Amino acid sequence: MVLDLDACIESLFQRQLLAESVIKEICEKTKELLMTESNVVHIKAPVTVVGDIHGQFYDLLEIFKIGGYCPDTNYLFLGDYVDRGLYSVETISILTCLKLRYPERVQLVRGNHESRAVTSTYGFYTECMKKYGTSDVWHYFTDLFDYLTLSVVIDNMIFCVHGGLSPSIHTIDQIKVIDRFKEIPHEGPMADLVWSDPDPGREEFAVSPRGAGYTFGSMVVEKFLHENRMDHILRAHQLCMEGFQVLFDDQLSTVWSAPNYCYRCGNLASILEIGVEGERHFNVFEAAPENERPTPAEAQRALFSNGVPAGLFSNGGSNGAGVGGGGPNGSNGAMTFAGGANGSNGGIDATQDAIHYFL
Repeated sequence: MVLDLDACIESLFQRQLLAESVIKEICEKTKELLMTESNVVHIKAPVTVVGDIHGQFYDLLEIFKIGGYCPDTNYLFLGDYVDRGLYSVETISILTCLKLRYPERVQLVRGNHESRAVTSTYGFYTECMKKYGTSDVWHYFTDLFDYLTLSVVIDNMIFCVHGGLSPSIHTIDQIKVIDRFKEIPHEGPMADLVWSDPDPGREEFAVSPRGAGYTFGSMVVEKFLHENRMDHILRAHQLCMEGFQVLFDDQLSTVWSAPNYCYRCGNLASILEIGVEGERHFNVFEAAPENERPTPAEAQRALFSNGVPAGLFSNGGSNGAGVGGGGPNGSNGAMTFAGGANGSNGGIDATQDAIHYFL
């Protein structure tokens, strides 16, 4: 039987799961497609950039309502499609189908959650077991994750990545030679690209409180942009209470696309629309309508699906740092999240601290 991608996409938009055999075929074909892509995919504007989604499928549908549907709108997704939310299977299923159906109009970057180590702990594995009664679907998708590109460059001017920069990477050409077809390592340049965070209080690199990657400051950003003749870095990976954050004299932006994260954080979300002249507009939105949200009990299960009690978390620091699980091996570390859109403190209360256990 010939794979009917349009029918698959329509079924997913109608909230219907795909058959396990169909997912297997889709993943195999998508791996063949992704294998031909570089570690640095070059695209042209206009494009709409989407940050972390984390299995919040109804909010992804809201993004399509706001930003437009494929193929009318070009999309760049910056990773972290799964875990935490209740609908990771539906989320990654529809994004994979759209990538396979419109390969030139949909770009999928790998995030730190697109790994076996992380998804086995933070929700995706459990969800696959509950919805299919087997781990096979989890294996199909986590094998696919090994093929996702590491970065995208828009119009040779905007460098896009899930996390951030690495002390091992000075030029784009160094990213192109990384062996990405594997599980995300615990350390090294590949890990840094999906784990690192900007720090407005620093100038250089420093050890990350996450337990993986680095924090990096203004001088690092300026040097990287100058060396590669670019003018902006665009990334996701950190919760922004206002939906986005701009740092370092407009040289770096964070876009966050999961509103009311874990169904209780109360944050806004955004998508970033980049025009043909390079103009950037953050389109800020709230969570999808309440009648399409999970019940409070379901939201609570989503938040604590890994069995971690709220008592393990502490208040955020002066720069909005929440404490929780950090490294890719599941060890405890400190979690960070971005604050206001202009770099202001984004600290939240102790009840919401638990939400930032693992971004």
